[in-house]
Amino acid sequence: MSRTAYPLDRSDMAEDAADVVQLLKRQKAKLINILSADADCILQAAHSRDLLSDRGYERIKCCRVPSEKVRDLLDHVIERGPRSARGMLDLLKENEMQETFPKLAFVKDLHAKTPLSVEESETQDQIPAKKLRHNSSGRVTEKQLMIVARGLGSSWREIGRVALDIPSVRLEQFEEENKIHAERVFAMLRYWRNRTREEATAACLHSLLSQTDLGVPPESIDFLLETD
Repeated sequence: MSRTAYPLDRSDMAEDAADVVQLLKRQKAKLINILSADADCILQAAHSRDLLSDRGYERIKCCRVPSEKVRDLLDHVIERGPRSARGMLDLLKENEMQETFPKLAFVKDLHAKTPLSVEESETQDQIPAKKLRHNSSGRVTEKQLMIVARGLGSSWREIGRVALDIPSVRLEQFEEENKIHAERVFAMLRYWRNRTREEATAACLHSLLSQTDLGVPPESIDFLLETD
């Protein structure tokens, strides 16, 4: 039997490419809670359908915590784009998955709604474009990012996951590709800026890093509020 073919004609892709990614991301927290009951099962099923890269699979399978394994899997699928996101949703609707995870019944009723272009979908995943506007004008500069990077200590990975919503697989990539600590943190911050695009202002970054449970020293980021 040949592998399952997903109905991906051009008109269908044009309408659903963006919102299928949005849809999966909106359900991420709920899916993590459900799929953590058997994280290895969903990981193997997703890998067998080529929903994640071999390198991504090797990274994720080493994770010991089920909820983190599922989180990283979903993040990886979302990052790969509409085809993988659609494939994941179709996988979750299959009878075998529905029997393994009874609480997945709600997935069958999910439908992508607001059509967007593929380019727009990449930014919509993180912050609703054209709605949020911070007081400071212009995006945070690379110089500012480097200053922040030098002030963040060994907890930078936690900050990336909690405050900036960056997948663990990405953080590991930054660590592997950069030998110097400040360069690792800078790569993380630049990734956040590129992903968030016009909403990546100095005020926005300051707000995210100011969360009390992160322990970022105020004096290391207050300069972000001094720029217009």
